[in-house]
Amino acid sequence: MSLIKNGPLVQHLLRMTDNISTGLAVAGVIVIARSIKLVTKFRAVSEIPARFIESNISLRGKVHSITERGLEVEHVPIYLPIVSTLLSKHKGGATSPMLVHLAGVELTPEGKVWLHKNLAPSQTVWLKLISREDDMLHCLVSQSGLGSMWSYCMNEEVLRLGLARTAPLVGVLPDSRLYWRLLKRLHRAEVKAEKKGRGLWQRDSLWERASKVVRANALFRLMRRMFGKNSE
Repeated sequence: MSLIKNGPLVQHLLRMTDNISTGLAVAGVIVIARSIKLVTKFRAVSEIPARFIESNISLRGKVHSITERGLEVEHVPIYLPIVSTLLSKHKGGATSPMLVHLAGVELTPEGKVWLHKNLAPSQTVWLKLISREDDMLHCLVSQSGLGSMWSYCMNEEVLRLGLARTAPLVGVLPDSRLYWRLLKRLHRAEVKAEKKGRGLWQRDSLWERASKVVRANALFRLMRRMFGKNSE
């Protein structure tokens, strides 16, 4: 009996069972990855499933450039050993970046300059999908701070620095929980800039305000003299 249990045939069958189990597990992972598009590389905004946007999924991306319309970002899918290699064999086509707009934000000219300085090409960012408008994604864009393990939301940061104004949330229903949650979050950042007088909320100093009053009074006196002479 012990010879049968420990015989070559039994060991061979056990190895076959292990291999079959491993193969089925890998096949299962591939099927799941395909079904949820876990390792799919999106080459256009239109390729992103509607359920990804409805669920506000976060995608990883690599910055290509910053244009007048927004950020051009290349999608970088999640990499799974073996699975990604197997699926990538069936994928082809040229890579093109997707157009991304900072959701709920209207940048000032200074804000655009700030983005150029703080988003270098090839830098990795995370895109929390909010809505889709034609060929553009409206997202909360996050990146890791320099020398920090924590990430920060660039939508909030430009508002907090007074480099942008809050803007309507495109593609989000005004009576939805998402709309009010995002609006509250962005408005809170804008209020901080206003209270501290940053950027576009910058206030004149006491001396500058006094100088303006003096200049205004001098101009008023000059106008009175000019009109007084004309009336004589």
